[in-house]
Amino acid sequence: MPGNISGKKIKSEAVQVALKDFERVYKQVGETGLLTLQIGKDEKPVLIHNLQLNPVSEDPVHVDFLQVDLKEKVEAGVPVELTGEAPAEKQAIGTVVQYINEIKVEALPMDLPEKFVVDTSELAEVDQSILVKDLKVDRTKVDIKAGAEEIVVKVEPPQKEEVVAPPPPAEGEVPAEGPVAVEGGVPAEGELPTEGAPAPKEETKAKGS
Repeated sequence: MPGNISGKKIKSEAVQVALKDFERVYKQVGETGLLTLQIGKDEKPVLIHNLQLNPVSEDPVHVDFLQVDLKEKVEAGVPVELTGEAPAEKQAIGTVVQYINEIKVEALPMDLPEKFVVDTSELAEVDQSILVKDLKVDRTKVDIKAGAEEIVVKVEPPQKEEVVAPPPPAEGEVPAEGPVAVEGGVPAEGELPTEGAPAPKEETKAKGS
């Protein structure tokens, strides 16, 4: 698979990596885990910076590696993963809604968290939430770029089903329900003629001479 290495004060370099090896490593480290890229005799500490996928098969087709200085902080997006079962959902009181799927952080490459794990088992009431400030991370090493009061996960009330009433009939239109009167119609045998309608004429036979 073709790729590219770039970084601060580093000249961009085109590379190729074994696809199977890359897929195995990517499952383990994602885009926040530090890995070593070996090119000949050189070993370069890198992060997977951008992965392009085939829109149809979703197979990797190109990757960008960000070469880092282990003593210099970098920014990266850390995924948010939910775990546990919320009592609010178990009791059908509400629905757990995830507001943020990824949070940008800044840290030394070795200190980047692989992911933020959020335990929803404490969410028992509607409107109860977990905020960015509640995330468990060593903030002396990891600087979270999101606002402390931003909602990560919240219990929303169950949505009510709306009953939509049929629209009123247009002016001059006859409602669909009930019998429809036909002006000037001939009543069936045994029925009385409609008020205002002419009575049916009796059939007469001509007499012969």
